[in-house]
Amino acid sequence: MSKQSINERREKIRVDFNTKIVLKVGSSEFRIDGSSKDLSLNGVFINTTENIPTGEKCSVEVHLSGMTEDITLEMKGKTTRKDKGGIAVAFESMDLDSYTHLKNIVKYNSSNPDEIF
Repeated sequence: MSKQSINERREKIRVDFNTKIVLKVGSSEFRIDGSSKDLSLNGVFINTTENIPTGEKCSVEVHLSGMTEDITLEMKGKTTRKDKGGIAVAFESMDLDSYTHLKNIVKYNSSNPDEIF
């Protein structure tokens, strides 16, 4: 299998992961407690009834509650799709720590963890 094919498969792996999400779009901030559906290394679908515009640059905070400390993953992205269940955000950038934590979340919640590097 080519390296490109492996990367494409890895990028398509999505998991359900319930956590607190803070989405900032322009000057608006939406605090969403609940499920983040289809979390991947490339983006997230956030379950919400908020009327959030699409096509907008945004920042996403994924709050993780730990046994010893809480962790916040920070990503920059763009709202890409909206339906009655919520809004999709495509990640455009994140720091290395956020990427590492996100990769581990996807890996350990995936039915195919060996496909995650």
